[in-house]
Amino acid sequence: MKQMPDARPERWLGALALVIIAVISLGNVVTRYLTGGSFSFTEEFSVFLLVVLTFAGASVALRLNRHIRIGLLERALPPGMRRMLIIFQAGCGLLVLGLIIGFGGKLVWQEYQWESLSPGLGLPQWWYLLWLPLLAFAMLVRLIQQTRDRLSGRLDDER
Repeated sequence: MKQMPDARPERWLGALALVIIAVISLGNVVTRYLTGGSFSFTEEFSVFLLVVLTFAGASVALRLNRHIRIGLLERALPPGMRRMLIIFQAGCGLLVLGLIIGFGGKLVWQEYQWESLSPGLGLPQWWYLLWLPLLAFAMLVRLIQQTRDRLSGRLDDER
């Protein structure tokens, strides 16, 4: 029996982000209903946490081989060509994630140097942006794990 790959840190981070979004949104709804006003931080935090949730979920999907892919060509190819296609797919993913990490890191550094503040709460903007390269790096690690498992036969597309 094959063991299911795991991405536990990203699962916990995604679950935590979702719970916090739900709690602050519910709190905002109740406050608005009772007082007619609302919390000022909910939109800014919700958008930030939604980005965290998206990247954490994408990392989990990478590890579990659940990203959308058309496998018809891959399954039709002989083993040698299939390996080349898997390596090509991984190379494209590595390139994109590498660009996100590089440019995201540069953006975080610039925001830190410029001391930019968020428009809603006035918090340092780099606090929010730091998660982009960090979670893209987590996705890169999961992509490497997924590619290794696909090439060794531990992961297949027929699940």
